[in-house]
Amino acid sequence: MKLVVIKSKECKVALCCTGCLIIMSLWFAVRTGEILVFDLLKSALLIILSYTAMIFDINTKRIPNTLILIMIAGWLILIIPMMFIDTENGINQMVDSLYGLLSGGGLFLLVYMISNKGLGGGDVKFMAAAGLYLGFAGTIPAILCGTVLAALAGLVLIILKKIRRKDTIPLVPFLFAGIMITIIVP
Repeated sequence: MKLVVIKSKECKVALCCTGCLIIMSLWFAVRTGEILVFDLLKSALLIILSYTAMIFDINTKRIPNTLILIMIAGWLILIIPMMFIDTENGINQMVDSLYGLLSGGGLFLLVYMISNKGLGGGDVKFMAAAGLYLGFAGTIPAILCGTVLAALAGLVLIILKKIRRKDTIPLVPFLFAGIMITIIVP
């Protein structure tokens, strides 16, 4: 078994922030009995980890598997206590999250296979993990907003002759924008 070592500063910062948020929110949830804290924590965790993925994608055009594993582990850390605090709501959240994973990851995997790897594998894994947090109802709008923004940015860059038609641009910054829009606009 290989030990995962987090070397990047951005990943370490995101992990520390995530850990602090989880501890504070779980403490608050236990004290107040409020389940809505989990929704707030889920959104905050997704924003922190998506921002980190965006930084990696801009700098390297890669999304580390370690970050994807941290996203999945963070989701598990959120959903497991929810299953004990409010079982019915926890099960509903888990099922919705799995639909989000399948819709986000499945749609991007289909595009990845059809487009002859025109979409990166990291983008597929990222959107699948983000789907866990967004659920089915949030995943599709986030993908639509993100891909439309990416297409518009690509078109503008081509018109301005900053890139050629065959060049690639990082997708996660636009997916991050789509995720933010989906979280903020109900």
